[in-house]
Amino acid sequence: MVMIPDQSETNVTQKSIAVFYPSFAGGGAESVALWILEALKNKYDITLFTTANLNLNSLNSMYGTQLSEQRVKIRYMWPESIAPTLKLLRANNDEFRMLFAHLFIKYFKENTSEYDLVLSAYNAVDMGRTGIQYLHWIKVFDTDRKLYQNISKFSEKQLKSNWSMSNSYYVADRVKKEYGIDSTVVYPPVVLDVQQIPWEEKENAFICSGRLTQPKQPHKAIQILSQVRKKGFDVKLYLTGGGGGIYGWQYMRFLKKMVAENKDWVELYENLPYKDYVNIVRRCRYGIHCKREPFGISIAEMVKAGSIPFVKSQGGQVEIVGQENVDLLFQKDNDAIEKIIEVLSHPEKQEKLRTDLENRKKLFSTQKFMEDVQAFVEGYFESN
Repeated sequence: MVMIPDQSETNVTQKSIAVFYPSFAGGGAESVALWILEALKNKYDITLFTTANLNLNSLNSMYGTQLSEQRVKIRYMWPESIAPTLKLLRANNDEFRMLFAHLFIKYFKENTSEYDLVLSAYNAVDMGRTGIQYLHWIKVFDTDRKLYQNISKFSEKQLKSNWSMSNSYYVADRVKKEYGIDSTVVYPPVVLDVQQIPWEEKENAFICSGRLTQPKQPHKAIQILSQVRKKGFDVKLYLTGGGGGIYGWQYMRFLKKMVAENKDWVELYENLPYKDYVNIVRRCRYGIHCKREPFGISIAEMVKAGSIPFVKSQGGQVEIVGQENVDLLFQKDNDAIEKIIEVLSHPEKQEKLRTDLENRKKLFSTQKFMEDVQAFVEGYFESN
């Protein structure tokens, strides 16, 4: 299915760009893809290639973009009638997800030869020719199995010819080690724009946000803060996020049991509407995140909302809070407990950290992201 506006309305002098993004299933990568479209929609003739039907109005509401089918043409790989079934299969089975990914790569290659530029908003990929790619992480597509290789004819050599952007210096370093290529760091856009609550009016509470899955380890936040409470600090914890699909049910059952055992100070919110999530994060003084991330957009949202987040000492999330803010960086659980107690015990440290974090907010604005993407694409066209 292809939705294309009347060609008479299209500026024929605009260069055309085909944007690769397989599936909109939530998260920071989705926000990046939409804001790439937002950044380029007025200057270029944009076509988004994806696998399933989209509701642009809903996505605009969630991520703050102003996209329309008049500005962004959408080309679907699957008919609308079977899209829900395929989405369910992809969401709950890794084999199906990778199979569909390579079918989509094949489809993209076969249908984009007429465009002036091919651009992947979803990691490093062989698009059939040299283009631009934005990397959230490395080795996302399984290219070793013969079945997948036969479908997409994936070439890592072709992937390495692309111009690359990475979402953090941490990922850029991994990109260099894995592929031997340089990439320009363009921090993801942080959409969250809230009316700040004065510090003294915020709750003495932590927020832990992101997918409620075992790799994200939200249960660790409960364990750590439980020990902080035993030291006399009456803090609350809000857990927010989406689940892990059918195959994440066992972990969710474990997490909900732990929440129930600590219900006097822990609250769990699943799949909150964005505005309700914003209302929670803006009223929390602190945040906690227990997983090493390529970037960590939920942590950047905490910073934008005026919270003080405690994060792992290795990973892209360190670039959000600042390597110099060692009081916020922990390696082990015991380290986290000690760091949190130290900060909670000293208001003057809180004040300094809030000032430092305030100065970092501008690094993650939607305006800066769009300017960086526009400059990168312009540089590509000037050189080719």
